[in-house]
Amino acid sequence: MGVTQDEARGSVVAAIKQASALGIRVSVAVVDEGGYLIELSRMDGAPALSPQIAEAKAAGAAVMGRPGDVLADNYEKRPGFFAAASSLARRPLVPGLGSVLIVRDGRLVGAIGVSGGRPEQDLDIANAGLAAISSR
Repeated sequence: MGVTQDEARGSVVAAIKQASALGIRVSVAVVDEGGYLIELSRMDGAPALSPQIAEAKAAGAAVMGRPGDVLADNYEKRPGFFAAASSLARRPLVPGLGSVLIVRDGRLVGAIGVSGGRPEQDLDIANAGLAAISSR
């Protein structure tokens, strides 16, 4: 079973709670395994471009089957491949910290992307969202 809308919504709520605890404003996106948006939220005061970046981080992780840190490493080692793959995707693929995979029963079912904080904060917030799904 994929990520349900209720799970995605709960994930976003948990992620926003973590961002608030850190005192920052972010956008959070949850996508399915094909990179299609399930849930997106932008906190009041989050950077204007953060919703698009959060979705692109999540979509990139989902369609490439790799979390953001691995995508960033792939980008550095093979920028031509990454640029080609990004041009084939529905959305640009954004590598870097702040995206995590959602895996259920050993199968990739989606990803979470966060934008608006420092990279380490985005990752921490994405992991809080993932924990909300994993605890169900």
